[in-house]
Amino acid sequence: MKIQVLGSGCETCKRLFEITQEIVNELNLDVKVDYITDISKIIELGIMQSPVLTVNGKPVLVGFIPNKEKIKDLIAKELN
Repeated sequence: MKIQVLGSGCETCKRLFEITQEIVNELNLDVKVDYITDISKIIELGIMQSPVLTVNGKPVLVGFIPNKEKIKDLIAKELN
């Protein structure tokens, strides 16, 4: 599994990265969460908003941070 948070480096993007790391630890996943601040990577995905959460290269969250449980559900869904 590959998990990435893409963003500009703003506080919202950093917070999504931190929350995502917490969730990966809570789910006992042996996965490194990558934090990418290269805006061209977001544009390559065809997305014009940040932050972006991708799981296995697929954007699952764009433009906002929902509550922690929603993020956990998005990641867990991709495990199945």
